[in-house]
Amino acid sequence: MLSSAAAAQQQIASFRLEVPPLVLTEIPFSVNIEAVDRDGVLAVAYEGMPRLIGAQASSDGEISFENGRATLERVKVKDNGRTVLALVDGKVRGEIEVRSIPGFLSILPPMLAIGLALLFRQVIISLVAGIYLGAIFLFDYSPVAGFFRGVTHFVVNSISNTTHAQIIVFSLMFGGMVGVMTRNGGARGIADLIMRYARTARGGQLATMVMALVMFFDDYSNVLVRGNLMRPITDKLRVSREKLSFLVDTGAAAVASTALVSTWIGYEVGLIDAGLQSIGSEINAYEMFIKTLPYRFYPLLVMFLAFLVGITGRDFGPMLAAERRSRREGKVIRDGSEPATEILEDDVRISGRWLNGIGPIAVTLCVAGYGLYYTGTQSLRISGLTEYGLWQLVSEADSYVALLWASLAGCAVAMGLGIAQRIMTLASAVEAWFQGLKAMLMAIVILVLAWSIGSVTEELHAADYLIQVLEGVLNPVWLPVLTFVIAAAMAFATGTSWATMAIMLPLVIPLADSLLKSSESLQGGSETILVGVISSVLAGAVFGDHCSPISDTTILSSMASSVDHIDHVRTQLPYALLAAFIGMLVGNIPTAFGLSPWISLLVGAGALIGFLYLFGSPVEERA
Repeated sequence: MLSSAAAAQQQIASFRLEVPPLVLTEIPFSVNIEAVDRDGVLAVAYEGMPRLIGAQASSDGEISFENGRATLERVKVKDNGRTVLALVDGKVRGEIEVRSIPGFLSILPPMLAIGLALLFRQVIISLVAGIYLGAIFLFDYSPVAGFFRGVTHFVVNSISNTTHAQIIVFSLMFGGMVGVMTRNGGARGIADLIMRYARTARGGQLATMVMALVMFFDDYSNVLVRGNLMRPITDKLRVSREKLSFLVDTGAAAVASTALVSTWIGYEVGLIDAGLQSIGSEINAYEMFIKTLPYRFYPLLVMFLAFLVGITGRDFGPMLAAERRSRREGKVIRDGSEPATEILEDDVRISGRWLNGIGPIAVTLCVAGYGLYYTGTQSLRISGLTEYGLWQLVSEADSYVALLWASLAGCAVAMGLGIAQRIMTLASAVEAWFQGLKAMLMAIVILVLAWSIGSVTEELHAADYLIQVLEGVLNPVWLPVLTFVIAAAMAFATGTSWATMAIMLPLVIPLADSLLKSSESLQGGSETILVGVISSVLAGAVFGDHCSPISDTTILSSMASSVDHIDHVRTQLPYALLAAFIGMLVGNIPTAFGLSPWISLLVGAGALIGFLYLFGSPVEERA
């Protein structure tokens, strides 16, 4: 009579193997195995120990079956091309063909995108080129298949993803709301409300920054409205145009990128979500976004610095000379300078109406908060939890649905207020809304391409290759500060923070995850490093964009403030570098070793105060 093991063995007809569509030569991958009978049914009783054979493959792991299934870890293919892997147990056999390419090819698509962005400063073309090259590698080196399947496999799939579609609709709706608010006098009304308190040079500077916090919802509107509206006021108060452009520029991306609701949030959360999905993380993307906020050392510290120079009346470097020239001689711009063209986006025929601006924003915030509460409580109720905290509520909430509700409500209120006050007709309200949508189209295109190149790097296992190269060489605790430097350099060279985020996040999130898993000493603080890496990309991108002379917001700041563009860049750069250096020194580095980010922010604020009083000088008020 046969033993139970022998009887189980007789039931096995073959092994069914599953491998990735593409692997990298000499880079470990996993093989999923199923033992099946002659009818193709899973043989749950099988407990054998088969061997993986084939001259081109080796395994560092043991095969242990459970309920007829097993996973063979760390399989390596030694040669490029196609290799047949065979799993054998006596007469039972299973085979599968695996295709492998050289590991260095996996990083060429993102490197090409970065290189072209640096060379030609064309973000969309750069991302398309990276996607196309990756598709060529994935689809058997065929340029034709790479062209057509690159669109259907990556771009279309990115758009058809439910979460991605929700982010796209939210971003478009929010842009439409901003368009209506600009047309119906809401943006101007908010500015007029704050300007009542600007009566001295210090008051003018502080009012400019307070307006930035109020107009947190969009960086472009932030720049255009504040620059154009504050310029006549600050000119009368003898604040230099260089200082105005610094305050306008600082309060744009730094505020919009860290606001809980803004035109940036859908973009940032979308990229974070894609990165977390690539490592199999179940962390809610919006929850991760919230966690990164205290780690955004550069935008938080540079905003503090902008307020600080306004409160203290002290400056340093080229800005000090510009402020003294303006205050003493009444020359708000340098002799011989060439001010940028003045632009004004809102309708100057319509007086400012603060209700038309605050109303839609307040409704958006309230609906977003209610949406998070409602979807969170519904999810927790389904799971059976009756006691929970705020973080648990947020983590279980459907943030995408909440933001969709919020943006739709904001659009409706903005249009309703304009029509009710007879400022706009229904047709003109729809036209303004559509103009706002059009302003977001470029961002949407970049976002879709960013998701696509993220999928390319994932399917090419670029992170696995980088892990293999860096494993044992790079200590994970240095990854946040290194990530900040790279993101800053890229954003500075390209002039765009969004493309920097799009290219870097799909690479550094899997890289950080894998390095942390291989570093046993850091298992307890792995989430801190991951949060630090994500926040470093977002903060570094803002820093590079803030400093870059080819950045759109930098150029718009010069235009809205009507200052010589080079003068703006030259006077702003020392302030940005100071905030970035202190942020890295007291923020990115020590928090990776476990220091609380709140302590880092307090120390950083103290360092800025100390520097300003040691190396800065007061700018005398006009007599």
